[in-house]
Formats: sequence, C-alpha cells, structure tokens
Amino acid sequence: MEKKFTLRKLIITIITFVVSIAFLLPFIWMLSTSFKIEADVFKFPVEWIPTRWNGLENFKEVWLGQYPFALYYWNSIKVTVITTVISVTVSAMAAYGFSKVNFPAGKFLFLIVLTTFMVPQQSILVPQFILYRYLGLFDSHFGLILLGSFSVLGTFMLRQFFMGIHSDYIDAAKIDGAGHFRIFWSIALPIVRPAIATYAILRFIWTWNDYQNPLIFLRTDGLYTIQLAMQKFTSLNGEFYSLIMAAAVSAILPLVIVFIIGQKQVIEGIAMGGVKG
Repeated sequence: MEKKFTLRKLIITIITFVVSIAFLLPFIWMLSTSFKIEADVFKFPVEWIPTRWNGLENFKEVWLGQYPFALYYWNSIKVTVITTVISVTVSAMAAYGFSKVNFPAGKFLFLIVLTTFMVPQQSILVPQFILYRYLGLFDSHFGLILLGSFSVLGTFMLRQFFMGIHSDYIDAAKIDGAGHFRIFWSIALPIVRPAIATYAILRFIWTWNDYQNPLIFLRTDGLYTIQLAMQKFTSLNGEFYSLIMAAAVSAILPLVIVFIIGQKQVIEGIAMGGVKG
C-alpha cells in the first residue's frame, strides 16, 4: 500500500513538473530572445542560451531610444501603487465593517454590494465615460485611479477572513475601551495580514495589466500606462522581435519582484483560508 502511494506521488510530481516546464517555456523564450540579435530570434533549432549576445543594446534602445518608455513605466508605477494602496485600505475597512460591526440593514447592504459584482464591467463603460467627461476626470491619472480603488471582490475576499477572527478578541478590546478603529488597526488587521498581502498583490497585478480602462479613459500620449505603451511600441517595432521581447521583459519585471517579495504572505493567506476554528 505504501509503495502504491509512493508511486502515485512520484507520477503526480513528474506530471506537475512537465506541466510547469510547459508554462515556463514562453517566458524563457521571451527572456532569451530579449538578449539576442534579430537574426537569431527565429533560428532553428532554438537557441535557449544566445550565442551572440545583444541584450545591452536591446534594452538600451527600449529605455533610452526615441520612444519614451521610461515615462510610461513611471505612469504605470504611479497609478498601480496608488490604486493598490487605496483599494486595499477601502476594501479592508469595508470588510471589517460588514463582518464585525452590527448596524441596521448591514446584511442587506452587503447583498447590494455583491449584486454590483454581477454586473459586467463592459455594460457600464458608456455611463462611466459620460460621467467622467461631465466631472472632468476624463484623460487623467486621478480618474484612472478612482476606477480601481473600490473592489467588490476585495471586500468580499477580506470579509471572509475577518469573519474568521473570534469575537472574544473584539469583545475584550471593547471592554478595555477600544473603539472600532482601534480594534481594526491594532487587532483585526495584524491577524489577517497574510490575506491583506495576498489581495494587495492581486490588485497590483490587475492594475498593472489593465489595458481596457487606460485605452478608454486616457487620450494624452504622455499619460499612457505601460500596457498602452507596449501596444504602441509593438506597432512601431513590429519587425524587431528582440526589441519587443526586451520591452516585454521590462514590463513584467515589477510583477515578478512583487510576487517574489510577497509569496510568503500569499502562502500564509492560502493556509488561513484553508484552516478554520
């Protein structure tokens, strides 16, 4: 029985390894291509390790060439970081309120919040566009930040973790004279920190990769984010795949860094979600 279990575990491990390699191959090819000269990009068989390195020139052309890649990079960092901070703060406070604060019609209001999640975002783009034009928020980073600062999914996700906090902690803090804000900041927030970090990483990734909202709500070239910049850069350098891959590697670098830094918190967040009591 033990040998059968070991064999099964070995087979699953091998399958998982093969699938992982299949998922990693496009990324490895992109990274390898970003360091090649253009003549070696489609060379067959594929040279996973370039024989003629041209990475410095490729990345220099991307960052210091005629195309203002650094400006678009900075725009994305600014929009993404501010949006993530606001969204995490608002979602955490709303989640705590819906889970630990008893007020009239609280469950009904939460149901209304969940109902808005069922409305496809594409169906409200036109009303949002008209409203933004009327309020003067169109073609601005501030308007773009507002679009991602309030998340139903974030509120729902964090509420589930706040509900896992035992009420004895809250009651003891109230007896000691702590208000809801003190309880939220000093007791509840540290307990669900892994969940907060998990949602912050997800929000960062979603905002960084967002293409639809910048495409619709931005018109000035100097306000473009990295996703619009990648599309424009590709259209201008469509025949130079080494430059496109160098730009793509630069575009995903912040996502890789954020995930590496926060992966421990993500694992703890998954563990928190799987353990009750």
